[in-house]
Amino acid sequence: MYTKARSFFVFTLVAGLAVTASAAISSVEKILPDDTLLMVTMPDFAKAREAYRNSPQTQLWDDPAMKPFKDKFLSKLSDDFIQPLEKDLGVKFDDYTNLPQGQITFAITQNGWPTVEGANVGTLFLLDTKDKNAQLTKNLSDLRKKWVEAGKTLRTEKLRNIEFSVLPISDKDLPKTLRKFSNADKDEFGDTKTNAPKNEIYVGQYESLLIVGTSAKPIEKVLVHLTGGEMPSLGDLAAYEANRLALFRDAPLYGWVNAKSLLDLLSRKQAKEDADTPDPFAMFSAPKILNAIGIGGLKTIAFSLQIGKDGSTVQVLASMPGSSRPGLFAVFPDAKDASPPPFVPADAVKFERYRVDGKKAWTTLQKVLADISPQAKTGINFMIDTVNSAAKEKDPDFDMNKNFFGNLGDDIISYEKAPRGTTLAELNSAPSLVLIGSPNPDQIVAAFKYVLLLVNPQGAEPKEREFLGRKIYSAALPGPAAPGGNFPGTPAAQRNISYAANSGYVAISTDATMVEEFLRSSDSQQKTLRETAGLTDAIAKAGGPSTGLLGYENQAETTRAVFEALKNAPASSNGSSAASMLGLGGLPTAGSFKDWMDFSLLPPFDKVSKYFGIEVYTVSLNPDGLLFKMYAPVPAGLRK
Repeated sequence: MYTKARSFFVFTLVAGLAVTASAAISSVEKILPDDTLLMVTMPDFAKAREAYRNSPQTQLWDDPAMKPFKDKFLSKLSDDFIQPLEKDLGVKFDDYTNLPQGQITFAITQNGWPTVEGANVGTLFLLDTKDKNAQLTKNLSDLRKKWVEAGKTLRTEKLRNIEFSVLPISDKDLPKTLRKFSNADKDEFGDTKTNAPKNEIYVGQYESLLIVGTSAKPIEKVLVHLTGGEMPSLGDLAAYEANRLALFRDAPLYGWVNAKSLLDLLSRKQAKEDADTPDPFAMFSAPKILNAIGIGGLKTIAFSLQIGKDGSTVQVLASMPGSSRPGLFAVFPDAKDASPPPFVPADAVKFERYRVDGKKAWTTLQKVLADISPQAKTGINFMIDTVNSAAKEKDPDFDMNKNFFGNLGDDIISYEKAPRGTTLAELNSAPSLVLIGSPNPDQIVAAFKYVLLLVNPQGAEPKEREFLGRKIYSAALPGPAAPGGNFPGTPAAQRNISYAANSGYVAISTDATMVEEFLRSSDSQQKTLRETAGLTDAIAKAGGPSTGLLGYENQAETTRAVFEALKNAPASSNGSSAASMLGLGGLPTAGSFKDWMDFSLLPPFDKVSKYFGIEVYTVSLNPDGLLFKMYAPVPAGLRK
């Protein structure tokens, strides 16, 4: 898998580098073959580029306050990567940056895989240069010349009377600059490779369209459509057409996956491998797991990005007819109000509400696990029996299924506040609260101490205390204690969980003050989240409040915490801490990437806060399937 990933990296490099049409190139659904498994496209790169230039992220990058940080980053990027790579390749990237003008498409086709012996999926990269086709022709000619002058082999092959250069290429053909950053000369175990496999890359041009592929047959199918031939195309698939009409019109970026075909092919391949080399110790099979949780019922997955004057919208549709929604999808929430209740405070920076039937979800989960493996169901029953046995010593009538799961309602709420500090530990432990709706919350609280036995069998009896006439319970959690900070010698803090019942909910948090705040909420006069300016309109544009699942994030505040933490990180730990905060710690290039970014040069966040706003997302069921929709309005500070 790692080798294939590096081969794809090589393919993408060639495609990118090779980047007055006599006729307009047809839309992507008219030129891709009907065995397309995956496709991502920008139908008009020039328009997409203009939208990107006007985006809040680009305006932030170009703000004068960011200049010290930006200049140092770009200088290091140029000195350590761009210029060495240009020298390795013998090119100037400026000669290629203006080539993308029309559509840019990446696609994977079945190409006979896995039914045809030795066949692999076909990968395609299409780039329309429009009136830059003469420059494209010159660039391709220069690339072929430099390839041959470097002593590398090359052959030509005609497909539908169009000449293509066929380049045998492997990881060893990567420029040394890329090898340095990608570890391409190492195998999966970190050893130096001695016999890197060769792959072929086809590179050619039809009018203004650059065509790059890993196999001749998918390219030939594209050329048939381009030259007016008759052959089924992606647009002939009813499933694709339905997604196109629902999501793709006027979208500057969209993508599509033939999930049913892909899952069927993967299952067929897995079944063949299992038959060839049966594993007597295998307890699970991928197809069985997918079918049990409901993924096997997927038909297609489609996504689109829409950019308007007031904000941007991302939609992802998992097509799954109502009659084939098994497994976990069968318990997805009905169309119920998921908007923020009045007790959620305005300073919540993240919020999510999930209107799921708890009792039905528990029953379904047990069935899913039983379908995957009888041992899994047996394990659940054993844990419940263990808790029941321990509980019956004090309460002979206790029954986990009745007292706990039988009292679950149809409402789960969680919200989070800004971190209390700027250390990595504080960023990862921001104050948060989970609320579980119940018709009998006191019974769930009474049963919760027995639930804790599942995670901490040696735990002591929960402590209780009075607060505003209600009882708050607390218990120690197992595992390592929470770190006190980023500096050696800082004492660790014991991890505790607090919980209480109030107003139809069970409140649970590792921060006792969050539980106390919830118990005070009915008497509090503080401003609530639902009063946030622009939130009602954003919810409406994200699908409305009655979708079953609704989430919110105040990106201005969540970004502020990370921004200030990066800026104020100690110089000695700036690189490692920053990589962890940004989620880059595991990347092969993280070391070099960290060296390029001097976060001490970032401006105070208040100088750039206007580029950040809120976002709202919903998940809902409709006759076509499961729809995720996210809307991010233009930040208030950028509205004209």
